[in-house]
Amino acid sequence: MIAGIGQGFHLTTPLQLAVATAMLANGGKRVEPRLVQAVRDPVTQAWQPLPAATKGQLAFDPGNLQAVREGMMAVTRPGGTASASAAGAPYTIAGKTGTAQVVGIKQGARYDASRLARQHRDHALFVAYAPAENPTIVVAVMVENGEHGSSTAAPIARAVFDYYLTGKRPGNMNLGARDAATE
Repeated sequence: MIAGIGQGFHLTTPLQLAVATAMLANGGKRVEPRLVQAVRDPVTQAWQPLPAATKGQLAFDPGNLQAVREGMMAVTRPGGTASASAAGAPYTIAGKTGTAQVVGIKQGARYDASRLARQHRDHALFVAYAPAENPTIVVAVMVENGEHGSSTAAPIARAVFDYYLTGKRPGNMNLGARDAATE
């Protein structure tokens, strides 16, 4: 039960989060991540695409899968934790914000980032896919000590989506109170 609400001790890489999110986006197909989409023939100079490798299929209950997808779309709609980052997008984003705790907090104590050294502050997470109706891209962002997935990681994912889906190059990204030159 505790794992179902995202609590407890987990070791997961951003790449593992992206693979799992892609499985939700595409109905259960596990597509192996890759760095190369095509290679160029040295003689003909023609590009030869490398097909994506599918490594299995999970059987989801269609109703449960639809509920998860709708929940992920709600995250990016008004009232959702990532609604500000998705506002004005010409496509629909389905995502999930998150936080990875860096240091333990005693039971009954409250987390107060202002009392922690920067390297002890929470990591910010955001995983998402777009367009939600016909997904073509999955993005997983983890900002070390970024504190909040909604305000730190989600805007980075939005910039990636904008570039990939619309060709819009990101401008000078607002990194909040931190100095972009030191990031």
